[in-house]
Amino acid sequence: MPLTTPAIILCTLNAKYIHASLGLRYLLANMARHGSAELRARCVLREFTIARAPQQIVDDLLALNPAIVGFGVYIWNVTQTTEVLRLLKAVRPDVKVVLGGPEVSHEVEEQDIVRLADHVITGWGDVSFPKLCRALLHGPAPLMKVIPGEQPPLDEIVLPYAEYSDDDLAHRLLYVEASRGCPFKCEFCLSSLDKTAWAFDLDAFLAEMDTLYRRGARHFKFVDRTFNLKIDNSERILQFFLDRIAEAPDVFVHFEVVPDSLPDRLKELIAQ
Repeated sequence: MPLTTPAIILCTLNAKYIHASLGLRYLLANMARHGSAELRARCVLREFTIARAPQQIVDDLLALNPAIVGFGVYIWNVTQTTEVLRLLKAVRPDVKVVLGGPEVSHEVEEQDIVRLADHVITGWGDVSFPKLCRALLHGPAPLMKVIPGEQPPLDEIVLPYAEYSDDDLAHRLLYVEASRGCPFKCEFCLSSLDKTAWAFDLDAFLAEMDTLYRRGARHFKFVDRTFNLKIDNSERILQFFLDRIAEAPDVFVHFEVVPDSLPDRLKELIAQ
């Protein structure tokens, strides 16, 4: 049945069911702090896969009586998301559609999906999306279609890991990040547009990982651009997981490293 209060839907099309969107859960976790408790109460998270028929996705979204739909757009789902948006706007042009994600953070003037949307947040959305939702629902209406994402200090961002459900922990890969950004300038990578990298408070991050582990999480995939930028942090994280592997051998950890920055002490931990 439709919700009586129009919903704010956080939506993306994952490549596979086993993937769980970290970006959407950041938006959900930060809705109360940077928006309001009322906005948080209206939020609904819906994830689909790119194999799902666009019309079925639209039907599922409209059943929730949306006022705002925020789509996470990536290279693997932009074509399908464009079709979903086209069908959605044909039926409910009044629904405000907000785009975010790396695929719409650059070259926005050239993309069909951007032309169909009401607003685009480029870059970080943790703070900017809740603020935009508040403006769309309560005014004053935003004047710009393309909104540069506000980048707050990391300690002002609510970590999203409590938003992973028990079903996520049981059946899906969990994406986590100990840092954002990248200092390298590889020409093939969008992350080269970052000026540097920023690390989350390590104690707070590891406390969240411990909570996930105690809830039953066993598959952790780091999305850090470069896991070994800060060797001391990398060591602590690896040791944290090694301690848990000792009691739960099915723990799986995935991360990406820069191979020319691997001191022996880090190699030894990786070998373990």
